Amino acid sequence: MAKFLFGLIAGVLLAVLGLFLLIFALARSFRETPPAVAQNSVLDLQLSGDIPERPPVEIPFGPFATRPSPSVTGVWMLLRKAAVDSRIKAVVLEADSLSIGWGKLEEFRAGLARFRKSGKPLYAFLKTPGGREYYLATAAERIYLGPTDWLNLKGMRVQLMYFKKTLDKIGVDVQVEHDGKYKDFGDMFTRTNMSPETREVMTSIVDDLYGNLVNGIAQARKKSPDDVRALIDQGPFLSDAALRNGLVDKLAYRDQVFSDLQQKAGAGELHKLPTSTYLKVPADSLGLGGSRHIAMLVADGDITRGSVDDDGAASEEGIRATAFNRLLRRIGGDSTIAGVIVRIDSPGGDAVASDEIWREMNLLSKKKPVVISMSDTAASGGYYMAMTGDPIIAYPGTLTGSIGVVFGKPNLHGLYDKLGISEDTIARGRFAEIDSLYRDLTPPELAKLKEGIDANYHDFVAKVAQARRRPYDQIDSLAQGRVWLGDQAKSRGLVDEMGGIDRALELVKQKAKIPASENVTIVMYPARRSILDLLFGRGEDTILQSRLRQLVHDWPSSGLLRIMPYMVNAQ
Repeated sequence: MAKFLFGLIAGVLLAVLGLFLLIFALARSFRETPPAVAQNSVLDLQLSGDIPERPPVEIPFGPFATRPSPSVTGVWMLLRKAAVDSRIKAVVLEADSLSIGWGKLEEFRAGLARFRKSGKPLYAFLKTPGGREYYLATAAERIYLGPTDWLNLKGMRVQLMYFKKTLDKIGVDVQVEHDGKYKDFGDMFTRTNMSPETREVMTSIVDDLYGNLVNGIAQARKKSPDDVRALIDQGPFLSDAALRNGLVDKLAYRDQVFSDLQQKAGAGELHKLPTSTYLKVPADSLGLGGSRHIAMLVADGDITRGSVDDDGAASEEGIRATAFNRLLRRIGGDSTIAGVIVRIDSPGGDAVASDEIWREMNLLSKKKPVVISMSDTAASGGYYMAMTGDPIIAYPGTLTGSIGVVFGKPNLHGLYDKLGISEDTIARGRFAEIDSLYRDLTPPELAKLKEGIDANYHDFVAKVAQARRRPYDQIDSLAQGRVWLGDQAKSRGLVDEMGGIDRALELVKQKAKIPASENVTIVMYPARRSILDLLFGRGEDTILQSRLRQLVHDWPSSGLLRIMPYMVNAQ
């Protein structure tokens, strides 16, 4: 009885505390006013870690309070605001430990280049920068590095992770079937190194990305590509070597950067404006809003089916078809939305869920002008959902394509033996045990699965051929599960243009018959997540946890996958 009363009291107290926090958050949001921006301000643009596509959760109160952090669209809007805001005299970029892909890097770099066209100074101050941070900083007119710091520019590599030896140790065997010789998602479970096909694709990706890095640095630092390649071969660089080789402009401390900028601006004392503060300045207060609305719909993460009770907001983790399709229908029925940019950052996922989203995407395309904007990754199911026939915009470094299908099933018999577990089965029906986790697939079962995989692959290729207005055989030769970079995909007709959010906005305005000079209001879908989403959401898996979850849970329950064959970490 005492335990029951204690539990009841604790539950009531937690409920009251939760209600208090909710009321406090709502009251704060209602009374919060846009921040004041001083004249002669310098926007201190701090970018670090992962910059998500979706607006992250802000905790507005208490000891857990966090400052607003930018999303990709938020950074894009920050630079647009800074370019036209007379109170902003300059921008200082501080990029640190970025963990974003090369698509997002190209988006930010293009945004910085656009800001420079305003005539306002753009300086970069770096702390132990790697290739990502340095590539981004080359958009600035001056690059600063600390006097005792170093530039970790040494080239590029791609690392793939394989779990076969781990699975062998615990007694797990995996069978994988796929269509497309490059669709080697299952290799992480069945091999210990790259297959020849994977090595071919990875070599192509590294060569292309490295070439873009070299050419970007060469153009910005006024060097030849050969000179830059030779320099990178000497990296990493101590600060004085980076200066001597013309990779940075000055060795200085952070306060000295702002002092130099104050002399450059010649506008008196400058005031530092944090990124988190400027995020709260409404775009329409600077004349960047408009009477017509463009939806920015973010599809971010692995594609799963979801459940019927998913609410209308996208999941905290990935793209749940049920919830995402509700968003698509809501946008399609909203008369205030003049056009839609679908921003995709996904390696794909469940085949059925991808198809359900594809269907709703095509229905939306019949109701509204639509343009697809690809981020770091829009591959396999992430590419499939984009097959509406609408314009597709990608970055040179976007990972896309991967048109293929894969199925895998683990055999846990060896693991069960180690744990002292056994199974005894009575089955009726020739294929009743096709998804059993206690034995391998038989040849007839493999043939049955191959029949489904072949049909699914044919459907995928046919839908791409129809959307891209190309013969089936031509798409089939480009498919085979192969991952392409954005510039490679464009030359093969899999995407339409190179560009980012700016170009996507230009195209959707054209389709909606909105004059190019007219400002529009960008409406984000899904909206910024609430504190309740954070309190009741789940944390991220590690890579191993995520992949083992896919192995044991997702494959047997979801069946066929349209997912990119590997996780790429290019450094």
